[in-house]
Order: sequence, then structure tokens, then C-alpha cells
Amino acid sequence: MNETIKILKSHRSVREFVPGKDVSEAQVRAIIEAAMAAPNWINGQQVSVIEVRDIERKSLLAEAAGNQRWIKEAPVFLVFCIDFYRAKLAAEKNGNDFEIVEDLEAVIVGSTDVGIALGSAVVAAESMGLGIVPIGGIRRNSQTFVDQLKLPQYVFPVSGLVIGHPSEIPDQKPRLPLKATLHKEKYDAEVQMEIIDQYDQTISSYMSERTNGEDSSDWSSKVASFYDKGFEQYAKNTTPTIKNQGFRYK
Repeated sequence: MNETIKILKSHRSVREFVPGKDVSEAQVRAIIEAAMAAPNWINGQQVSVIEVRDIERKSLLAEAAGNQRWIKEAPVFLVFCIDFYRAKLAAEKNGNDFEIVEDLEAVIVGSTDVGIALGSAVVAAESMGLGIVPIGGIRRNSQTFVDQLKLPQYVFPVSGLVIGHPSEIPDQKPRLPLKATLHKEKYDAEVQMEIIDQYDQTISSYMSERTNGEDSSDWSSKVASFYDKGFEQYAKNTTPTIKNQGFRYK
């Protein structure tokens, strides 16, 4: 097994960082260069990243993201955005209409490009011994991020990435077995419930051990609860904000 695969397979989300220990500009630059070297749709490069270090701004954004204190405690917070602003300028320069933002395809393309870039940034940071945790909670109050980061039309914040020097590295959370997620030739729906039953037991045991018995919840109950009511803040804010940013999909 090579070193890259070892890094990928040993990922942990880190939420405890060494106070006062900085991440250098050279490290951030290397991380972003790695992210931007990743594949993207038509070489349109539909991603921009906002680097946030100002403690007051980080504190405000931490609150907007659901009071995630690690955003303000870590030295660097990166916000990964769908960016079709440059594509809009390209359309204007060449006298073309700009119709992609009228279709859901723009959101799919931009989110895919962000995901690929974010994944590359994670690996780059972890290869340096840094700790990271992605922040999907920025979409809870996405307009706050638009306002604070002065995002122009056709730019929308999708996910954040906290980066710092880990003071504590948690145990690795078990993933679903590959039998659930790797399918041969066609999707195997029949095996899923059996695997979920088994995986619920695995996660329940993991949670109980990690919390000294205070939490023994399983995977399916958490997922079911979130997709029932837990996502309401996202649903309330994401669609209006992304449409205000110029994505007019029907």
C-alpha cells in the first residue's frame, strides 16, 4: 500500500487543535494548489476558496454554521464555493448568452467540482500532519457567508474546511462495508437492509465506547432523524440564497 492510500484510509475529522500554533501561508498555498490541480468540468474551474484567518470573522461564521467552535479555534478556515462568476465574464467577453445558471446542471457541476477540490485539499493537508474537519453547516445560514465574504453573483458557498494542528485525534469512525457501497455491474438493493442492521450495531458500539456509554445511538436513527427534521434550517436558507446569487434553476 502506498503512502497516498495510507493517508486516505487513515482519515479522521479533527475538532481539537493546538492553541496558538499557526498554519503557514506556504502550507495553505500548497493545499490550494493541490485542490485546484484536481479534475473539473470542461476545465471551467468552477471553484473559488476564501481563506479566513480574522478571529472576529471566524467567530461570526462559527456561529452562523451552527456554533461550531472549531471554526474560530483553528488558525485557518477555508470556504469552498461554486464559482460561475468567471464563466459569466467569459460569456460577456465572447458575446455569448449565459444560460447554464438557468438550469440545475450548474449546481450539480459546481458542487461536484467543489467536492473534488475539497477532497484533494483534505489529502494535501493530512499529508502535512495537519488536522481537518469539513463544515457543511455553512449552508445553515448561507446568506451570512455571502455577505461576510462579499461573494458576487454566481458564487455560492458549499462547504468549509477547518485546518489546524491536532491536539487530539479521535478514533476512526467505522464506515459501511464495501458490500453496501461497491456494486458489481448493477445496483444491489436487496442486500442493503441486512447491511444497515449490522452496521447499526457497529456504530452503536463505537458511539458507546467513544462517549463512555453516554451515547449509544446507531447510524440509521441519526440519518433518519436528520432527513426528517434536522435539515430544516438548510432547506429554509439554501434555496433562497443560491437563487439570489443568480442560479435560477426551475
